[in-house]
Amino acid sequence: MNDLHDPPDGSRRRLIQQWGAILWPSFVAAGLASVVFFAFVDPLRLRDISFPQHAISRELGYTLGFFMFWGVTAAASTITWYLLRPMPGDDDDVPLG
Repeated sequence: MNDLHDPPDGSRRRLIQQWGAILWPSFVAAGLASVVFFAFVDPLRLRDISFPQHAISRELGYTLGFFMFWGVTAAASTITWYLLRPMPGDDDDVPLG
């Protein structure tokens, strides 16, 4: 028996697919953005310019940069998903003209 807060199997599968469709492409895009960005920018030089009072290692700079890119690309993917979802009562059989 399902709990009130536990969605049925089809709904759970759809939710997992939606999150996967958002997080996987944004993960790949964040990886590519990190490679391109850090090919030209050294995290230690960036730290010296922006946060000289913090002891941030190069590895931590790469990590923070990747997660920043992942957050931005995940937000973009989420907005795309939101804009492409069908509207309630939207019928594909209705002609556009």
